[in-house]
Amino acid sequence: MERRRLWENGPEVSAIGYGAMSFSDMYGPTNEAESHAILDACRDLGVIYLDTANIYGMGKSESAIGTYLRANPGVRDEFVIATKASIGTDAEGKRVFDNSAAHLETELDKSLKRLGVDCVDLFYAHRRAPGFPPEELAGNLGRLVEKGKAKAIGLSEIAPSTLRLAMNAFPVAAVQSEYSLLSRAPDLGLVQACAELGVAMVAFSPVGRSMLTDNPIPRERLVNLPFMRANPRFMEPNLTENLRIMQGFRALAAEMGTSAAALANAWLLTRGPHVLPIPGTRSVAHLRECVAGAELNLSQTDLDRIDAVLPVGWACGDRYSDEQWYGPERYC
Repeated sequence: MERRRLWENGPEVSAIGYGAMSFSDMYGPTNEAESHAILDACRDLGVIYLDTANIYGMGKSESAIGTYLRANPGVRDEFVIATKASIGTDAEGKRVFDNSAAHLETELDKSLKRLGVDCVDLFYAHRRAPGFPPEELAGNLGRLVEKGKAKAIGLSEIAPSTLRLAMNAFPVAAVQSEYSLLSRAPDLGLVQACAELGVAMVAFSPVGRSMLTDNPIPRERLVNLPFMRANPRFMEPNLTENLRIMQGFRALAAEMGTSAAALANAWLLTRGPHVLPIPGTRSVAHLRECVAGAELNLSQTDLDRIDAVLPVGWACGDRYSDEQWYGPERYC
């Protein structure tokens, strides 16, 4: 598979990585054996970048990676591992964000224990707390690099202005944001800022939480997925209209001899050499579909045809509900 720098002067990783939220029960029940099968497939396919977080299944995702590494001595060096922290809940169960040095280090120590490693390759602040100075946040993360607990720092769901301010305090290696043919807001400044500053743009949900695939999550399963059933794009009447529009993209992928998931990931890879999609799935077959996108060489004609069936702003419904928007930074 094509390799790309995870950040300027950083390690080379597979052009398509793996988003390990699917090792939790976010998109449906899973277990350790299924997660280990995905990691086996990642090795077979050359997918070496793994992206997880402390809150994915409240440690379940990290633990699945940790047990895999322990069961396969020597495999740690085959992977580049990223994790995240800063999201928690208060006594009333409301989501809160903590960017303090003490919290970040405490949570990273727990993550290292679950993963069974001494150091992660990349450690993100999962969210910037409202009003928390970007420079202070970068500094708090940077001290963990200086202590040898992480090799580099990242920020998730931030605005370009936050990135620029953070870079004044400590080099930010990667920014993570939802980015796909379904969610193109990063094109309005974030992708460009990352390219200018030598920062990796890690694109999560590159197949639009299944919307940009040949088999979107069926309606009957959505009712059992709390995040999805509250997401405006998966609520009626938006869902029906989005699925109708998507028929054109699926037909185009089939005409091009590939899957919708592969084409969606291939499109992202054309957005810049610093863009790294991280699809997540519980299915080895679907993982193979996603990774196949790295083998597609899209021409300008191909890109024009994609834009014709999925023009900018095609999606019905906002990316998040009002409640889900608490935390991600809006900048356009």
